[in-house]
This record gives sequence, structure tokens and C-alpha cells, in this order.
Amino acid sequence: MSTAPMSTSVEPTPVEGMHLTPEEFERIALADPDRPWELHRGRLVEKPAMVFRHNDYMFLVGHFIASQLDLSRYRVRVNAGHVRHPATSYYIPDVSVILLDQAASFIDRDDVLETYPGPLPLVVEVWSRSTARVDLQKKLPDYMARGDREIWFFHPFQRTIRAWRRREDGGYDEIELTGGVAELHALPGVTIDLDQLFTLA
Repeated sequence: MSTAPMSTSVEPTPVEGMHLTPEEFERIALADPDRPWELHRGRLVEKPAMVFRHNDYMFLVGHFIASQLDLSRYRVRVNAGHVRHPATSYYIPDVSVILLDQAASFIDRDDVLETYPGPLPLVVEVWSRSTARVDLQKKLPDYMARGDREIWFFHPFQRTIRAWRRREDGGYDEIELTGGVAELHALPGVTIDLDQLFTLA
């Protein structure tokens, strides 16, 4: 007696460059959690591995900020969690600050990708040879379109920060930080001693 094979739904093997809908991307990212998948204007991209200096700055920036936050309200993410552009992009910032209220719908769920469609207090990208052009040409305008309150592009070798701070009218003021104590625009009282940071890293 023969038995007809059962029909099963198989998720396609992810291939960099695939064009996906947001729903398809979220399924793939959840099914393949060991790989840092991003979606760039509908195209699947794996975030590349980084060098020591890049990773060290991510950790130190996240550590300095987290040590000053009210952890009953905020969390810091270092190379984790996706921010979503309203169209078809999902990015993993090098460092970001989230409000726990923004995660309330999925904190205790293991079937929902950690994704933030709303603006965040801070998003940080650290310069690297492999991602610098994408960060400036794609991620920066998408972060601005999302309304993120402050955006930092950190150059670990030049030891400079380009910061964009959102104004009340929706535009952004751009400044360059090279030292001293920087107070975060959307997190009053939270500061980073850049001279100390540059010395440590």
C-alpha cells in the first residue's frame, strides 16, 4: 500500500542579493538567527564581520551609555535588533538605544523578530572600509526618514564623530565631535567623555 508524500512548506535557503518582501525577510531572519541578515531596499544582505577597532568602539559606546541609563525604561543594543524603514529596509545598527515601551509587544515572544519601526533616541554606525558607502548613502537617509533623534557616524581611526541631531521641524543639524564631553541630544544627562573613549580604544 503506497502512501502519498506529505506536502511541507520549506523556507527557501537565503542567498545574498535575493529580493524579498518584509514578511519574507522576517521569516528568514528568524529561521537563520546566527547570521546578521539585513534588508537593503528589498535586497537581502549579510552584515559583514568587522575588525578589532570597530568592535571595540561598538562595545565601549554601548557600555558608556548603558551605565547611565534608567534600565527600567531603556536598553542599549550592540549589533543587535533591527530598525525598519517604512518601505523595504531592515538594518542592524552598530549601537542603538531603545525604549522598552517600543518592545512591549514582543518582549516575551520567541516567534517575532526584534524590530523597531518607530524612531529611536540614538543610532550609531562605526566606520568600516566595507560598509562606509552603504552607511552614508543608504542608511543615513533612511534613519533620517524614520525620524531617529540622533545619528552618529563614528570614525575609529580618525577619532571623529559626525552627528546629526533632529530639530523640532523635522530637519537635522550636523556637527562634528572630536573630543570633550558630548551630551546625547535625546537623552539629557547622558554623556560620553570622548577623550576617555579615544584613549581606551
